[in-house]
Amino acid sequence: MPGAVMLGAVTVGIGATLLMDLWNLFLKRAFGIASLDYCLLGRWVLHIPAGRFRHPNIRAAVPKPRECTVGWITHYTIGIMLAVGLVVLTSGEWLTRPTLGLALLYGIGTVVFPFFLLQPSLGLGIASSRTPNPSQARLKSLATHTVFGIGLYLWGTGVSLLLARA
Repeated sequence: MPGAVMLGAVTVGIGATLLMDLWNLFLKRAFGIASLDYCLLGRWVLHIPAGRFRHPNIRAAVPKPRECTVGWITHYTIGIMLAVGLVVLTSGEWLTRPTLGLALLYGIGTVVFPFFLLQPSLGLGIASSRTPNPSQARLKSLATHTVFGIGLYLWGTGVSLLLARA
């Protein structure tokens, strides 16, 4: 895959993740709905080298130095990897002619990762089943990943225009 396409995919990942973060900021300010604390994501990641992949409650796990920085870097790295995955799965064609339908389907599909990997690993249960309000948490995750899909499309459209000019 050409370097410009891969750089475009990275840009799309950063942009889509940024839109997702703006969405979460809106939810927090407008409705008081908090998103995942990325410091806790960093704490989880920093426990992995010691062989600790699952926690009964990540908040109770031993805090680690620089966990907030690691959490935010991990968050954006995941967004980039997911965007690159979309571009690779479509052999770069999607980035040439982005479609909203595929971006939404892919974005919504990525909710499997928090539901079945991250949330259980943090002690929140499968699909937030151990949270105080599982339905609200699931709906928020689904909406957030839908916004990620919209971000993929919006940034993909911008990048496709730049690639067409190059």
